[in-house]
Amino acid sequence: MGMQTGSGEGGFVADINVTPMVDVMLVLLIIFMVITPMLQSGVSVVLPNSKYPDPDPNIVKETSVVVAITTDGLFYLGRDRVQQADIPQKVKTMLKDKPPAEQVVYVKSDKSVKYGTVVSVIDSIREAGFDRIGLVAEKEKGSPGSTAGATPAK
Repeated sequence: MGMQTGSGEGGFVADINVTPMVDVMLVLLIIFMVITPMLQSGVSVVLPNSKYPDPDPNIVKETSVVVAITTDGLFYLGRDRVQQADIPQKVKTMLKDKPPAEQVVYVKSDKSVKYGTVVSVIDSIREAGFDRIGLVAEKEKGSPGSTAGATPAK
């Protein structure tokens, strides 16, 4: 398929020029590659695996309260680094305007974090007056269930 040249009849060419479309698609691909990492909410941790995690779409909402514990033993509330002693007061501040049914705190910790550290964070949240706590886990490969979820601790 070529372009007509020369002194022939100056008719229309019905070939589609895909170069502008490819240019636009490459620009969109680059934009998505740059923006996607910024859409991640909170701090990245390697979550423990579970066979049957209960899916909860509220985990990824910007208004949800997520406490993250990293491998280094650092504590984050959303994207903000906090001290462990400050977690109960900051959680109270974040959940004060929500109705009791929506006052859920999600705890996600790296799988290498000591069990005692996770328990102490849960205890401090409960002492602050919040009993609805979701522990975030990933689905084990090859097992039924969803991809990520939180199991509310009661």
